[in-house]
Amino acid sequence: MKKFEELVWLLHSIKDKDALESYLQGLTTAHERRALSRRLEIIKKLKTGKTQHEVANELRVGVATVTRWSKETARFKSLK
Repeated sequence: MKKFEELVWLLHSIKDKDALESYLQGLTTAHERRALSRRLEIIKKLKTGKTQHEVANELRVGVATVTRWSKETARFKSLK
């Protein structure tokens, strides 16, 4: 996990949005970026008060996928 912590600190240290975006583009594949975007969409929809089933239906993903991110979202209530 030490390497992951190093990545977190590195990303945290990049203050310029364009530089961070460029770094993440180089670090991730198109598939990984789509997966991260999908997770963010799930979290945003859950935060609007939609049910897990509504989110799953709207985004055409499994309820188990939404449930996983619902649990993660609950851990970080302060995130916007």
